[in-house]
Amino acid sequence: MIHRIFSEPLSAKNSVALDLSATNLELNPSIYGNVSAFSEYIEGKLGEKIGFGGYLEHRVIYESYENFATASADFRNIHLGMDFWTSEGTPIFAPLEGEVHSFQINQGAGNYGPTIILYHPTEKIYSLYGHVSMADLVPLEIGLPIGAGQLLCQLGKTSENGGWPPHLHFQLIRDMQGFQGDYPGVCSQRDLPFYANNCPDPASFSLPM
Repeated sequence: MIHRIFSEPLSAKNSVALDLSATNLELNPSIYGNVSAFSEYIEGKLGEKIGFGGYLEHRVIYESYENFATASADFRNIHLGMDFWTSEGTPIFAPLEGEVHSFQINQGAGNYGPTIILYHPTEKIYSLYGHVSMADLVPLEIGLPIGAGQLLCQLGKTSENGGWPPHLHFQLIRDMQGFQGDYPGVCSQRDLPFYANNCPDPASFSLPM
């Protein structure tokens, strides 16, 4: 059974779909290129709700971060996980039984910041939690058992989460390809067929109503 990742099941009363795609004409460099302006934009869309969305979403917001460019100039702008936008300190619960695969702080503007990756042996899949609190990494050990519904972490603040408004990047991964504590959360259009297969839609894991 899949456990909810927030304290309450998400519903129309407490959550709202958030569009950060290239087709959203409200977004422009003056907003997504400035953390304060971007935070105000997100807060204005949420009210008291949790914003969600972003799987395979084509986003222009990555233009503000150098780490999304590749050596071949094939820009990475397709989002591979689902984002949940809400306040810092919000508790996150493990959706499935598993164990800690790896964890680390992924430094740099636009990066994940503190990141936790779990392995779920029954489902043979990994789950990644990016932009969490640094304090949540302290008690972790590789191989540590994690129960379904167990409190896993909390959302990190902007100063520690890669410079983003507080949110959770939640991603499923079939094959880690040797990565430890990190995995691409954004890909180029050219590489989308591979990543869309290796990173299935996390909605069924993260949106149990």
